[in-house]
Amino acid sequence: MSASSPSLGVSNAFVDLSGVSSYAYGNPYDALIDACENRPDRIQSRYSIHRRTRNEQQREKLLAADFPGVTVDPILQKLMDAESNGSNPGFLDPRNCLVFWARPPRSIRELVGIIQRKLSHVARDLWLMPHECLHMTVLEINHSLTEPEINQLVKMLEIKIPEITDHVLRNRARLVKPMLGYDDSAIALGFLPAAGEGSQWERSTADDEYTYHHLRRDVYDLSSSTGVIIASRYTVPSSHLTIGRFVTGQEFSIAQGDQAVPNPEKMQEWIRTIEEINAWLQEEYWSESGHANAEGGQWIIGEEQGLDCRKGRLWYGGGETVRLGQGF
Repeated sequence: MSASSPSLGVSNAFVDLSGVSSYAYGNPYDALIDACENRPDRIQSRYSIHRRTRNEQQREKLLAADFPGVTVDPILQKLMDAESNGSNPGFLDPRNCLVFWARPPRSIRELVGIIQRKLSHVARDLWLMPHECLHMTVLEINHSLTEPEINQLVKMLEIKIPEITDHVLRNRARLVKPMLGYDDSAIALGFLPAAGEGSQWERSTADDEYTYHHLRRDVYDLSSSTGVIIASRYTVPSSHLTIGRFVTGQEFSIAQGDQAVPNPEKMQEWIRTIEEINAWLQEEYWSESGHANAEGGQWIIGEEQGLDCRKGRLWYGGGETVRLGQGF
């Protein structure tokens, strides 16, 4: 038995570490925009504070002497077992969701592939998100409901779904500065809202005034205008693609008598690898004002395809598309 603990995929609290409270706002995304006086550089700074602080907290947690082991995902384990004709034949994820996703373009998918290969050298048993399933959640309407409950929400939303999924045709938010974020259950590739950095496209500084956070705010407003109650698990300042999850703790364990306990040397190697990748990303894919960065270092939401309104069992990138918006 490996040194690990079960997870339902939501064990790590979605806590806003940027220093902004949305308690008094009807639309929680307005809070950060107001706190930043609508300035893209300040919005980017808040996103950066959140992801840097979270990585620092997770680093301390995972390297602590009393760390109990990685948190595995039991539902994903059962799904994988069912696919391989194991002990859970016919198992289905009971959680149905309704979301609006942004799908990464080819350049981002290729970058994810490079990173996944680097990570696999250290964690061979890490579950890797298939590239056709990669997604960034712009807005989660609801999660963990039954199929009929989700279908009822789709009926309420349907009058606005075309407008929402095509919203990025006219409102093009850009993401930059990729960096890995992690915890004891998963790893993700995150970005920051752009604030005038160099671009491989013809864009002015003014084009970055409409940020990814503004997009999240608008999708929230358009969705809630239908009367749908939005029950999202998180509104934290994060823009990320989950690229891997732990489904076993064996690689991060060592035998101690008849017990398996966490292997601190393996965890140190894991975090060292993540930090090396992040240093490489910053060197190769970040840019400052006036200097374009390498392809794959930035992403305009709506590139190749619009937003994907998705329903069903989609926790790991599955589900069914209600409507896919137009891209550019």
